[in-house]
Amino acid sequence: MNTYLMLTTRTDQFKQKHVAGHYEFSDRLQAEKRLKLFGPFSDATGGAYVIEAGSLEEAEEIGHADPLVTSGSSMLTIKE
Repeated sequence: MNTYLMLTTRTDQFKQKHVAGHYEFSDRLQAEKRLKLFGPFSDATGGAYVIEAGSLEEAEEIGHADPLVTSGSSMLTIKE
């Protein structure tokens, strides 16, 4: 497994209603033992989480399944 930093940045289309789904998504990753660290930025512009995945492609799949990303509420940047 490889480690990836997932950065989410709020967009102009951010909607608070998608945050609950994001936390459910995070809980699922934690249950799968993929999520290592996570948390919001203190300036409320987004957050970051560290996951383990088999490849960058898998990390992208995981990150793009985040409800904040799928809803357009946040942009995703992945660092290997």
